[in-house]
Amino acid sequence: MKSRKATLVLATGVALTLGLSACNDSKSDKSDGKKGVTDAALSSIVNKSDKKGGTATYALSDVPDSLDPGNTYYGWVQNFSRLYGRTLTTFKPAAGKDGLTVVPDLAESLGKASPDAKTWTYTLRKGLKYDDGTPITSKDVKYAVERSNFAPEALSNGPTYFKSHLEGGDKYQGPYKDKNPNGIASIETPDDNTIVFKLKDAFADFDYLATFSQTAPVPQSKDKGAAYVQHIVSSGPYKFESYEEGKGATLVRNPQWDPKTDPIRPALPDKIDIRFKVNPVTVDNDLLADNLTVDAAGTGVSPQTQPKVLQSAKYKAMTDGSYAGATSYIGLNVNVAPFDNIHCRKAVQWGIDKASVQAAAGGAPKGDVATTLLPPTVNGYSKFNLYETPGDKGDEAKAKDELKQCGQPNGFTTSLTARSDRPSEMSMATAVQASLKKIGINMDIKSFPAGKYFQNFAGNPQYVHDHKLGMIMTAWGADWPTGFGFLDQIVNGSAIKPSGGNNVQELNDPAINKALNDAIANTDKTAREKAWGDIDKMVAENASAVPLIYRKNLLFRPTSATNVTVTQAYLGMYDYLLMGSSK
Repeated sequence: MKSRKATLVLATGVALTLGLSACNDSKSDKSDGKKGVTDAALSSIVNKSDKKGGTATYALSDVPDSLDPGNTYYGWVQNFSRLYGRTLTTFKPAAGKDGLTVVPDLAESLGKASPDAKTWTYTLRKGLKYDDGTPITSKDVKYAVERSNFAPEALSNGPTYFKSHLEGGDKYQGPYKDKNPNGIASIETPDDNTIVFKLKDAFADFDYLATFSQTAPVPQSKDKGAAYVQHIVSSGPYKFESYEEGKGATLVRNPQWDPKTDPIRPALPDKIDIRFKVNPVTVDNDLLADNLTVDAAGTGVSPQTQPKVLQSAKYKAMTDGSYAGATSYIGLNVNVAPFDNIHCRKAVQWGIDKASVQAAAGGAPKGDVATTLLPPTVNGYSKFNLYETPGDKGDEAKAKDELKQCGQPNGFTTSLTARSDRPSEMSMATAVQASLKKIGINMDIKSFPAGKYFQNFAGNPQYVHDHKLGMIMTAWGADWPTGFGFLDQIVNGSAIKPSGGNNVQELNDPAINKALNDAIANTDKTAREKAWGDIDKMVAENASAVPLIYRKNLLFRPTSATNVTVTQAYLGMYDYLLMGSSK
């Protein structure tokens, strides 16, 4: 890039232009005020209100990976944590395309980049305080990044972007092991309001990266590692009144939060209650009965409830069919036999009846048949299908030919994992099992709870190897809506972790790794966008990921929910910053 100004536009301009393709329509951001209009929240704010007070209630079918902003990788927690954790930048709480706009949060402005996009500087707003009244400083943001990226022994769930791209990130051992009180040298804090990130290579998407909850400040004196979740220090409008492991939490107003420093959070409810481990059908029924404000997971009603909703004119008019910007897929672990052989992987690619998988997920209302990892709503998507079959029902002849080439002419036995508390995913797994049995691939379905799915099971390589988990059901949405924000953490070898990883295939292809790193360092927006589709095709040729459906969420709006709008920034769920309750 030729100038600093141009580099700044580079990181934010994508967010402004993405909305045209990423949202379901392009109506203006106006509230129609109607509670009973199908898909109204896709492009407007439904039941708009500035009324303060009341309690917003949330429920979740399992437990979160963690409510600690530095130890989570679920999209709904990223969304929910914005109630009590402010980050350097964030996505604007707004309807339609405006919801993809990156705006300053803790910082006064978006990042100031060096001409080569390798150094990014942020200045914090004045007057920021924690819930105990102590000032928030740039050192707290630095410490938050260090603990969340460099201490997998305690905090294993988050992404690894900072570790991969900061100078010296491959050598720094994290704040719990490193003896240097100044921490990693490539994050500088010249004063209490300034933080400077020095990168190994240019990183054009850095303002997107700064939206991650890993930049929510943490005072080192209050950090207890994995136990920090028990006493999270708030920088947002709400603080924790109570937290019970495995049961739920209650948030109340943070009296130290100053709305003058926070132009994006209306903070309408007086209290927010969230309950864990609630049966998914119970969650749906509570939404329909107006006893609940929102399903925290944000993935939409369960397959059991869907017919009841769609067959009722009243209920259907209270739904939003949102593209989630996510793809459900199967990771074929390249370190578990026989999937160390590409032809065995290709046998699965050809053999799966994706039409039956789509039907099991809930049909067209829950997603379109996928042929790529990148969904159409993500910048850089390129349409292709390397394993095209008639009617998306599979091709037994081609699958059996691949089985012969991989030395398994009669098929083989393997295991398929899925999340036990996600009925749609379990139904999809059963459909996969039935379709592959036709070509001689027999599998046991092993189910695990969503809260620990990646930490203890599917994202834990040692467990995967020991238990020969060859096929892993998963779903992925963009960390931010560009090809790099979608692909890096699921196909880059640097994202493989001892636990909590999302590269469940354990794909570590030097050509793919290099292509990702080269593309994100390219300050030419057009070239970058083309690269994401090319890399997606490289992954398809490797055959270690089997795209199933481009996910949609059939979301339900209770009558009492106010300020309801869908945000594509957080996987097509409702924007929790705006929501309140009229009760």
